[in-house]
Amino acid sequence: MPLVVVNPAAGRGRVGRLFPRIEAWLRANAPGARLVLTREPGHAEALVREAPEERIVAVGGDGTVHEALRGLRQAQVFGVVPVGSGNDFARMLGLPKLGLEAALERALKAPPRRVDLGLVNGEPFGASLGLGFDAGVARRALSAPRFLRGMPRYLYALFLELQGLSLPVLWLEAGGEVLFEGPALLAAVMNGPTYGGGFPIAPMADPADGRLEAIVAGRFSRMGVVGILPRLMRGTHINHPRVHHFQAPAFTVRFDRPTPAHADGEVLRLRQVYEVRLVPGGLRVAV
Repeated sequence: MPLVVVNPAAGRGRVGRLFPRIEAWLRANAPGARLVLTREPGHAEALVREAPEERIVAVGGDGTVHEALRGLRQAQVFGVVPVGSGNDFARMLGLPKLGLEAALERALKAPPRRVDLGLVNGEPFGASLGLGFDAGVARRALSAPRFLRGMPRYLYALFLELQGLSLPVLWLEAGGEVLFEGPALLAAVMNGPTYGGGFPIAPMADPADGRLEAIVAGRFSRMGVVGILPRLMRGTHINHPRVHHFQAPAFTVRFDRPTPAHADGEVLRLRQVYEVRLVPGGLRVAV
């Protein structure tokens, strides 16, 4: 039977309010499941790392998923009940929008399939790695008003981050070759197509094709960022002359100064160099 990890803070506290329904459904349909509530940041990782169960189910959003992935062993099956603010990991897997009980049923009982797993400086991520401007946006989103969720929350944080815009110099390398060098707004190294609650930053990304998609936005002004947003929301930004697209199983991203990064929306420790690679088929997911 599985371990079910519930983050009551996910979805700006929505998951905590759903807990009685989760508990009642498990009691009736999976009485052997072990149900645990997380208490603080990092708790989900610790719970999963110590779990003997063969199937782990995370109930929450992308932050809960990211923590669980950090503790997951390759042999374990990972199920997700996407009830957070962004849910880009579930979107990457193509999980349909289901009611709570139907999502629990799928996460606990669906057969597993393999998808690729991302690593940044040796630490796992699921759908996305963002470096530069968008990582600053992710940091801003943490303090956004509680009523904002998904894309509206991301847009709110984005416009705040624009006020202090300053572009670092970025070098993107793969296979010993420099693919890009110059001032850059951001780099996104993607296993899945979306981040930020549904922005299709890499619409071509496939989490089972053995390669990462790197999207680099070069020199953009504040007005240039605002101008490209409608194209980003449609996924047509890829054709912009200052947006560059590369594919590889591994990338090195270097900056001329420490630059923020986020993995699955979770802010990482500040660095100048980020080593990113893929583990093909490294994750077993219940879909």
